[in-house]
Amino acid sequence: MLFPVRLMSSPSRAVAAALFAAASLGGTGQALAQEEPIKVGILHSLSGTMAISESTLKDTVEMLIAQQNEQGGLLGRQLEAVVVDPASNWPLFAERARELLEQHEVDVVFGNWTSVSRKAVLPVFEELNGLLFYPVQYEGEESSENVFYTGAAPNQQAIPAVEYLINEVGVERFVLLGTDYVYPRTTNRILEAFLKEEHGLADEDIMIDYTPFGHSDWQNIVAEVRRFGSEGKKTAVVSTINGDANVPFYRELANQGIDAADIPVIAFSVGEQELSGIDTGPLVGHLAAWNYFMSVDSDANYDFIDAWIDYTGDEEAVTNDPMEAHYIGFNMWAEAVRKAGTTDVDAVKDAIIGVTVPNLTGGYAAMMPNHHITKPVLIGEVQDNGQFDIVWQTPATVAGDAWSDYLPGSRDLIADWRLPMECGNFNVVNGSCGGSNAAEEAEVALAE
Repeated sequence: MLFPVRLMSSPSRAVAAALFAAASLGGTGQALAQEEPIKVGILHSLSGTMAISESTLKDTVEMLIAQQNEQGGLLGRQLEAVVVDPASNWPLFAERARELLEQHEVDVVFGNWTSVSRKAVLPVFEELNGLLFYPVQYEGEESSENVFYTGAAPNQQAIPAVEYLINEVGVERFVLLGTDYVYPRTTNRILEAFLKEEHGLADEDIMIDYTPFGHSDWQNIVAEVRRFGSEGKKTAVVSTINGDANVPFYRELANQGIDAADIPVIAFSVGEQELSGIDTGPLVGHLAAWNYFMSVDSDANYDFIDAWIDYTGDEEAVTNDPMEAHYIGFNMWAEAVRKAGTTDVDAVKDAIIGVTVPNLTGGYAAMMPNHHITKPVLIGEVQDNGQFDIVWQTPATVAGDAWSDYLPGSRDLIADWRLPMECGNFNVVNGSCGGSNAAEEAEVALAE
């Protein structure tokens, strides 16, 4: 076999990787390693309600693969993209993930957008010992040995965004609007607890509502937002609305005369890609919280934008935050493969902790022991050209927190995948590891 046995005990991983590297220096093993491509799975919706956001991420990974191949590949081998379409269907994500790992035998997977899709595939990656790089902001409350979270945790997006609204805009009342699935619901639980514990907001100053994927009739909900915001206190909307439902939502805000000066909306899932092709005039002044914007002034960003335009052949092509997350994750994986000298999953998991690569904002991202990365937090204001004017950012990068300080079952938990802990939910109070509960979490998420 070319690779060490995947179910080996952790202390032997480094030894096995070294033996592999030594053995592959000569004979047939080296020839096979050079001839066989490294297979990179891409698991993004190319159809359905999430295609508006995810199809661009498929193209991003393919561009990164092409660039890597132009540089000679990895370990003397070319990279090959294996693309599947889970079609915005959450159970189908699990089927397609199993197809990538079992049938195509990919070495790594870049994919997913919604948390419910990630929860659906998580048991598959843990069962089959695959690697998933997940590029989208999410609710936290998770750290899997087989997943690397390159999007924002709540302390890298949601919490700083609300702090900005309170401290810089003077907001006193909040409307938490979200698509009805695990990410908005959990994020809003965290925000509700944060607003009450840290800022003393009363129940009557927090309005929460959820709508299905693809929701289009926003008239009544926006009317209720308008009423809620007319009661004498500065009000803002925190939006975790996902996918193509954002277009009619913002259109209805404009129809009812709600602009950013009256009730600002700060979105966690609306970026340059979602704004392209729509009339952004009514959105001017509304906000988004991300860790990257296309308007970032850095040489690395300009190079990335130029490469993207060249790759797509579209002078109007835009970049966005999840694209940067894939850029970071792909380069971290490639560096870990070089460091380990193999694509073996266990060796790469060990090698990637502490890997640091450039981000697109002019700084660096580091992979932490909890499988989250360091990121700056930026607040952008929508401009009439569909871009964002950066109005605020953190002075330094923020390390992603897998477990929230504002949920009772989470505040005592940490994650650390290094020896000797090797645990994603270690309780610092009782000193025990709760073990993986991905399957149970997936069932709950899918039920929601």
